[in-house]
Amino acid sequence: MVTSTLPETTLPPVPGPQFPVNERQERFLELAERLAEIAARNAPGHDRAGTFPHDTFAAIVESGFHTLTIPEDQGGMGANVLDTMIALERLARGDGSVGLAACMHLSHVHGVATSSEWPDELRQRFIADVVANGALYNIAESEPGLGSPSRGGFFATTAERMDDGCWKLNGRKTWSTLAPAMAYAGVGATVVENGQPVEKARFLVPMSAPGVTIDETWDNMSMSASGSHDIVLEDVVVPADHRLPVSGKPGPSPWSILTSAVYLGIGVAARDFTIAFAKTRKPAAMGGRTIATLPNVQQRVAEIELKLLAARSALYGAVQQWEEHPEVRESLGWQLAGAKVLVTNNTIDITDQALRVVGSVGLQRRHPLERYFRDARAGLGNPPLDDVAIGMIGRSVLGE
Repeated sequence: MVTSTLPETTLPPVPGPQFPVNERQERFLELAERLAEIAARNAPGHDRAGTFPHDTFAAIVESGFHTLTIPEDQGGMGANVLDTMIALERLARGDGSVGLAACMHLSHVHGVATSSEWPDELRQRFIADVVANGALYNIAESEPGLGSPSRGGFFATTAERMDDGCWKLNGRKTWSTLAPAMAYAGVGATVVENGQPVEKARFLVPMSAPGVTIDETWDNMSMSASGSHDIVLEDVVVPADHRLPVSGKPGPSPWSILTSAVYLGIGVAARDFTIAFAKTRKPAAMGGRTIATLPNVQQRVAEIELKLLAARSALYGAVQQWEEHPEVRESLGWQLAGAKVLVTNNTIDITDQALRVVGSVGLQRRHPLERYFRDARAGLGNPPLDDVAIGMIGRSVLGE
């Protein structure tokens, strides 16, 4: 998909694993492609204004794509993690902000739908609301003074048990992607007893609950339409059973790096734009030849293809192993972390090379390349962070 004013041109297949490989994936990819076209049309306006793409998400919910990761016996589409990744890659080619916001919902809704620890009645009501009413969900844990929640530390947001057993929450959450469209937030808080912090916990908070407000603070270079505003909680009361279970330390899982598919999609979009530009750009000085005939352009495009080949092969190779060979899952943790690092950094390199091919024209907002360049950088902040992943890989390989 080349979302620009460029002339139509034939593009080579994306390097790396080819999909779909079955009828289910074909359905998911066709749906993702239709939604990506809608997202691409709406993206420039929302990116420039920093507004949330409610119009695109209305189409997502109407199509049922928001139920992609819910098992079929619960009313969803039943996608596994590989299916979900290839669909998100395709969606993100249209708009990275939409891809990221959809990714957050799909990841966490899958976690709820497949949880054996959530209170059963609450889980059923929650999933029914998602399926029947298009309720959207994300986790809200980041805070102004906390940094990445993956680094540890107590939340400044507090939860106090009331006499009737309900919980009262107070605090502020940052980086709350999808905030303008969420029906529920999974809020991380510190349980306080007798004025002292006791433990970290998570609570299911309806965004319609009294005391919940959205402070529209999001003004970001990257993913500017993702709606990652602050959520403010002032004496918000939730029922006793809305305290969610805290699982033990999770094992390695590709669901934890689902955002990698979004950044892969941005890399593919940048690659497609660059190839289309090179094959149609005919400077007057070149006597009717395109810049695709220039050796330096060919070299840079080759570097883009190699970066994309490595990223897609690493990500989908590790995920396919996970799906097809459960017996090796425990050994895949460092490969999954490594795939995330490769995808993020290779996508950043791809967008950099793309701008070097296209030149200053690529900085013009009438083309999407400058948006791809900006959005790619957001991947550095998604877990696992580079230093955490590199440390994990080193310890795993050295047996430490």
